[in-house]
Order: sequence, then C-alpha cells, then structure tokens
Amino acid sequence: MRTEILRKLNAERAARRGSVLVTHLAGGEQRLVPEAEIAGDALAGELAQALATGKSGIVQTPGGEVFLNVHVPSPRVVVIGAVHIAQAFAPMARIAGFDVTIVDPRTAFATPDRFEGEEVVAEWPEPVLSRRPLDAYTALVAVTHDPKIDDLPLQEALRAGCFYVGALGSRKTHGRRVERLLAAGCSEAEIARIEAPIGLDIAAATPAEIAVAVLGSVVRALRRRGAPA
Repeated sequence: MRTEILRKLNAERAARRGSVLVTHLAGGEQRLVPEAEIAGDALAGELAQALATGKSGIVQTPGGEVFLNVHVPSPRVVVIGAVHIAQAFAPMARIAGFDVTIVDPRTAFATPDRFEGEEVVAEWPEPVLSRRPLDAYTALVAVTHDPKIDDLPLQEALRAGCFYVGALGSRKTHGRRVERLLAAGCSEAEIARIEAPIGLDIAAATPAEIAVAVLGSVVRALRRRGAPA
C-alpha cells in the first residue's frame, strides 16, 4: 500500500468514517474511496453494498476483477437513560457487536451495580457528547422520558447524521417533542428521522421486549445505511 493511501486511510479511520480500498487484481493498482465520495465512483453500487454489509470480497468489473477491502468503524450505541430497558438492551447489543455507552445524570439510576460490566456515565449528556461526539456510525437511543435529558442528545444525533435515532414515548409525547425540537432549530425533515414510538412494532410490553424491539430497529438501520427509504 502506497504511503499516501495509508495516510488517507488512517485519516478516515481517525474521523470514524467508512472507506473501501479497491485493488485491481490483475495489475495490483490500488485506490481508496472514502464513503463521502462513493456516489460519484464508477463502482458506486458495489462500494455501497460492501459498506452496508461490512464485508470485503472480490467483484467483477468491466476492467477485470477487483478486491474491495472494507474499512468501517465499530458501530456504537449511545443510550440516554439508565432505565430498565437499558439494562436489558446493553448486553444484547454487545452480543450483536455494538459498543454501548449508557448516559444518565441521575446517579441513583446510573450505578455500576445496576449495569455490571457496562460503560455507564453518570453525567449530563452535553459534556459526555462533547468529549466523544456522535457520528454516522453511532445510534442514539433516548429512553429517559425526560425532555431535560433527552432533547439535547436528540438534536446532536440529528445534526451528526447518526444512522439511527429513536426516542421512547407515545405519539402524543412525541408530538410535544416535535414542537420542542422545531423551536430549537431542527427541521421537519431531520425530526422525521426519529423513530417514535421507539423500536420495531412487535407489540412489546415488558422492558426486555422493548429492548429487543429497539435492537431490531438499530440493526435494521445499520444494515440499510444509504439505501433508499
């Protein structure tokens, strides 16, 4: 790999952006295609599919076989709210391959005893997200049911282009949330990305069932990144 390609690849990795290293098998020529440049590439469809699945492999092109080496950041989920749903969600999400961080300023909820082995941060979301910003490979799950805690992370998630944004609450609750987010400067198109009520419609009733529904939505959103709605 040429030095300039390696330098570019490391820059994309550091910024938590996806990219694909394209190698022509016949001659060995290589080029790196950052995710932001895929739409204009001759192999746009193949590159988008590779990024969506996260799988490297050989594809046939008019110019011969090429190997697509996929480089994507580890997917993250930031859960706002150290509630019962989060207790069930975190271990399941880790099994599914996600890095999980739970954020809640309410120290009675965000305790190591309630989340053994999980990353729990007992702070307000603003400083936490400032230290480790959200990005396109992060999902935001807001489940505190408290606007003072949930609203700012939701705004940040929409601005950052998180691949999934979901919020707990009824349609009536979400209607009031929409009014607040509009007043805060979010557009209707941005707000429409929020899944609320949160999770797949599986008639979930218990916290564990809701956690399953949310994880299903997160996985679906990750695997359909960039696909037409």
